[in-house]
Amino acid sequence: MNLQVVWFKRDLRVVDHEALSRASLLGPVLCFYQVEHEYWQLPDTSNRQWLFIRESLFDLAEQLQNIGGRLVLFEGNVEVALKQILCNFGHFTLHSHEEIGNLWTFERDQKVARWCRQEHVDWREYAQFGVVRPISKRKSRFKAHWDEWISRPPSTVSDNPYFINAELPSELKLSNLPTLVTYDELDCPLRQLGGRTNGLLILESFLNHRSERYRGSISSPLTAESGCSRLSPYLANGCLSLREIANAVLLAQKKVQNSFWKKSLHDYYTRLWWHCYFIQTFESNHHMEHVALTSAMEKLDRPFDADKFEAWRMGRTGWPMVDACMRCLHAHGWINFRMRAMLVSVATFSLSLPWRPVAEWLAKLFVDFEPGIHYPQIQMHSGMSGNKTLRIYNPVNQAFDLDRSGIFVKRWIPELRDISHTWIFEPWKSKGYLKTGIKSEGGSFYPAPLVDFEIVHRTAKAKITELRAQHNIIAAKGFNEQNQKRSRSSSKSSRKRKTNDNEEGNQLSLF
Repeated sequence: MNLQVVWFKRDLRVVDHEALSRASLLGPVLCFYQVEHEYWQLPDTSNRQWLFIRESLFDLAEQLQNIGGRLVLFEGNVEVALKQILCNFGHFTLHSHEEIGNLWTFERDQKVARWCRQEHVDWREYAQFGVVRPISKRKSRFKAHWDEWISRPPSTVSDNPYFINAELPSELKLSNLPTLVTYDELDCPLRQLGGRTNGLLILESFLNHRSERYRGSISSPLTAESGCSRLSPYLANGCLSLREIANAVLLAQKKVQNSFWKKSLHDYYTRLWWHCYFIQTFESNHHMEHVALTSAMEKLDRPFDADKFEAWRMGRTGWPMVDACMRCLHAHGWINFRMRAMLVSVATFSLSLPWRPVAEWLAKLFVDFEPGIHYPQIQMHSGMSGNKTLRIYNPVNQAFDLDRSGIFVKRWIPELRDISHTWIFEPWKSKGYLKTGIKSEGGSFYPAPLVDFEIVHRTAKAKITELRAQHNIIAAKGFNEQNQKRSRSSSKSSRKRKTNDNEEGNQLSLF
């Protein structure tokens, strides 16, 4: 019987793993993972992401050991590893999930496909999510396809599978997995730990306790830390399958009696659908990693300003809520979706920075980096998708809405701990504030805002309105949103939240 080779990529589990399941039915199985050092030098990858994967590989090795298998590790070019397997074992069939990653992984897979054709190796790929590649193969509308895919029974490994556990000459020992594959400028001391074991604990705590508050907790960075599922890194790296999470959510929804809790679980289930929708959108517009979806939007005047970019990426913009979110992201490798959107909006609209370096910096910080989510959201929130809804987030309004007591801001910006609660979100209005910033009683210094938000907001809107009129801009396919009219309050309070362009639109946004 021919050898069945399972190539693990971003699917670091054995449960509901279709490639492993199919391979186990066909013959002896060899499982391997490739540490691709070239990948870890890309501008959207980071060592904090690798450390999560490294922990997940240790966990995967234990999962395989529990069913009689062994994880073989290789370094370098995957084609070299495949050649070695061919030389040692003869002809084989290759199995893997269909990775929808960045352009580098797509081109790597194209090279592997060419190698397989040259060597007459049958490479069988399986969908990781409810996404079809190419889209022309999809036989129904996306929602119907997703519902059908999610309802399929989970893939299982055959009884008493036969694994090839022989050591290969050039394999990398698990104990020698590097801890450093690229240089990170910032440490990430509070990041989540990788591996399926940890992912299951997070899933259990979410379904049994934390999901009750999901519906009202996901917008504020204060409540989102525990109110959000926190499953995104385990989904991005395949420690848990999306199907098993979706089915677990449906089961939990049947068990709970509280109507609000049921709605929270329903909302989360819907987010899983949107997760796959955006990855499908990315698959259909894969160039968006490097090119604006609406080319005319590139005509916006957004020159790279090194000083502004440095202040933004290091959390020194002078807007407390923005800087607190960026510093939180530095330490956790995670921030909730709405605050991610605000960070993009402030960088590209308020500071007029180009979207590409913004996208790359945030991607490196996200331990849960998922290209199919990240790049569509960057395109949308920087305006490059041409969507009519402008998400220009007012950092002061966001702070008053989402951190009313200033707890989050003071946690991450110690320079402002001595500032009166009255001015915590607008320190430039406080006594003793200078044009350059403010110094606390302890001697720490917090800078002034880089620009006047009200002025840049009006300017940005005017420029985009003019650009749309000149070029008859329409939204990119998959990003056509309808503005939703909302009633406005007649309150005279300047701190009352305004329902204008800084509001979120409909559910098209995952940020």
